[in-house]
Amino acid sequence: MCGIFAYCSFLVEKDRKYVCDVLCNGLARLEYRGYDSAGIGIDGDAPGSPILMFKTVGKVASLRKEILEAKVDMTKVFVSQTSMAHTRWATHGVPSNTNCHPHVSNALTEFSLVHNGIITNYKELKLVLLKRGYTFHTDTDTEAVAVLCKYVWDSQPHKRLNFTELIKTVIKELEGSFAFVFKSTHFPDEIVAARRGSPLLIGVKTDRKLKVDFVDVELPTNEERVNDPDAGGLLAVPNAVAEGHGAAGPKLRRSQSRAFLSEDGMPQPIEFFVASDASAVIEHTKRVLYLEDDDIAHIAEGELHIHRLRRNDTISSVRAIETLEIELAEIMKGQYDHFMQKEIYEQPESVVNTMRGRVNFDTRQIMLGGLKAYLPVIRRGRRLLFVACGTSYHSCIAVRPVFEELTDIPVAVELASDFLDRRTPVFRDDVAIFVSQSGETADTILAMRYCLERGALSLGVVNAVGSTLSRETHAGIHINAGPEIGVASTKAYTSQYVALVMMAVQLSDDSISKTARRQQIIDGLHDIPSQIRQVLAMDKSLQQMARDMLAKEKSLLIMGRGYQYATCLEGALKIKEVSYMHSEGILAGELKHGPLALVDEHLPVIFIMTRDSLYPKVQSALAQVTARKGRPIIICNEDDETVSDNAKCIRVPQTVDCLQGLINVIPLQLLSYHLAVMNGVDVDFPRNLAKSVTTE
Repeated sequence: MCGIFAYCSFLVEKDRKYVCDVLCNGLARLEYRGYDSAGIGIDGDAPGSPILMFKTVGKVASLRKEILEAKVDMTKVFVSQTSMAHTRWATHGVPSNTNCHPHVSNALTEFSLVHNGIITNYKELKLVLLKRGYTFHTDTDTEAVAVLCKYVWDSQPHKRLNFTELIKTVIKELEGSFAFVFKSTHFPDEIVAARRGSPLLIGVKTDRKLKVDFVDVELPTNEERVNDPDAGGLLAVPNAVAEGHGAAGPKLRRSQSRAFLSEDGMPQPIEFFVASDASAVIEHTKRVLYLEDDDIAHIAEGELHIHRLRRNDTISSVRAIETLEIELAEIMKGQYDHFMQKEIYEQPESVVNTMRGRVNFDTRQIMLGGLKAYLPVIRRGRRLLFVACGTSYHSCIAVRPVFEELTDIPVAVELASDFLDRRTPVFRDDVAIFVSQSGETADTILAMRYCLERGALSLGVVNAVGSTLSRETHAGIHINAGPEIGVASTKAYTSQYVALVMMAVQLSDDSISKTARRQQIIDGLHDIPSQIRQVLAMDKSLQQMARDMLAKEKSLLIMGRGYQYATCLEGALKIKEVSYMHSEGILAGELKHGPLALVDEHLPVIFIMTRDSLYPKVQSALAQVTARKGRPIIICNEDDETVSDNAKCIRVPQTVDCLQGLINVIPLQLLSYHLAVMNGVDVDFPRNLAKSVTTE
């Protein structure tokens, strides 16, 4: 949930003001991940002196003000330096300066760190450390890790570990999910980064071309595995350290960090950027490498070395340095007031990007290259199991009927958290499909690993290239929706919807009886971008409707059935998460089983009543609401003459029934945006929420 950013420069002269600006700009790009509080930690005036920290409750703008008003020499120049920053989404302890990161081991800041994730055994660690005389000053789980670093350091005064081995010893004591950046006054101009479960990448910036496009992973030898420092747990750390490690550190199969050496083998001026997300580094460099779970990255003297916490022969022994495809302009607001507004208006282009190179409208064929090798296996599957959370879950609900119709395979759609809670039975001939915008959603990743352990074919549908979900599944689809900064995943929903429909169509291309239906859907996909533009052109009238009919209301119901049930759920979610209005998506077929009791002359109800096979049943539900003096707003097709001109209605273009939800959700996205603005809500940063949910 939190955002991590760190900046390391070597043989590059930068003053303190520049360093602070880089950190704050990086945090601003990560603010969607959490915005309860923010803080930075930078080098002091002398090597080995305590770090300087600036912390504040609130957003990065408040942190900038705090730094501006600080009585610190901002003109001091560093030839080499290391610094870290953090924007917090509170999990342990209320938002406060005390609970804000970076956290330190003691007043001398011997060890400091920033953390994204949750340490589940922090209470046990804290109890042991308290008994050994260490003190705590915050309510967070993270402080226990900082103090543990100090404890390990104090426990071996005669045979000092290097920074990497010290952090390895600490991390072997931790349970939970995390991404860390560590800094220490004992190791000036060095940082160590580590991850397990939470995303972390490293950007590299040099004036010269890198010698190779990968970094070797330095693996523990069999001897080190025998002398595992955590063999006895925390209470045995001192003995294990003394016995298993000498001053030279453990025996490793070492290799040079070849990518970062100049032609003559000497270190060169270089800058490293460690971040939770690529959006924070794109303004500095496009060359990045993604850390895997249990990787420990050590940056010192202009070199990056990657170590493994434990040897795992199934993990690659190199980390590729990749080139980011996104541009800085894509993560800027441009002419729009908010990222959410920008992303709503980008949907005609984003759905085209999802289809680009995959749909041939002339031959009416679809080819998803990532799935091609697995199509026979998928078609033989006993069940299609969709697992997702939030908006991604709604996109799975939206396409469930078309998968059932085109594949004739039973389909189950599961919320990832509930799927894990129930320990759902999964079989080798199941096909599990995991959908996530970020590819880092914690519950979805855990569900994927659960299915992999049981032998099911696991496919990923993600937006973020290089994400955990895209790397660990057997195959999948990148939806290519482009960067999403706003918390409300508007583009992700429509692009996931399109990608999954394309998958269903491709799975059925061996069925002659389904040919006409496939061609109808492909023709419908061709028209979707222009139809979305038509709806976006109605923005002014939707803004007026939000002001006149909904802005002062406390609650709202959205009803539909069939393909439109998912539209109801997604529309209600958008309204509640960005405008804080209570809203509920209801299956119209369930109206008489309870929800009808809510209807009166004061409650606004949005009916999604576009033409499909269930149109008469939705008409019947509308009549029941009207008879009880309800106040319906009807989303209907442009040429629907059965809807009275006196009715409050939103008329949208008609398309194929299984694609109509792509059109119908746009007015609900716009209404939610306008309601949020009218209520004075910070649309891109609604309270208590974060964009990427990387904790359970």
